[in-house]
Amino acid sequence: MSQQPIEYDDASAEVRAIYDDIMATRKSDWINNFWKVLAHHPPTLRRMWANVKEVMGPGALDPLTKELIYVAVSVTNNCQYCIASHTSAARAKGMTDEQHAELMAIIGLANDTNRLVNGYRAEIDERFK
Repeated sequence: MSQQPIEYDDASAEVRAIYDDIMATRKSDWINNFWKVLAHHPPTLRRMWANVKEVMGPGALDPLTKELIYVAVSVTNNCQYCIASHTSAARAKGMTDEQHAELMAIIGLANDTNRLVNGYRAEIDERFK
């Protein structure tokens, strides 16, 4: 059974403040369900939003690259929600259909070769250390 989302109008003042920050930071007029279910535990909502702002904010990697990495990890972890939300975010940041197809091929290849190397217990080459 899934947790029911806490809508803005039903949220505590503490949660509304976080929702307001999410909308302001993202320049958006809505809060997605991930945040609304985390609102059942405001400390987790606050901590996760702070982590997202820090990690997904400006840095050495460009915003599209960050979203592509997030999609790759989400596919590997089979998180349907995250696949949908971060694929949408990547498209909004310029990901093309061709890039998406190539990304899926890389994810499939990496997961396949990772399982093989782990199964064979291949030693790490000295040149890679």
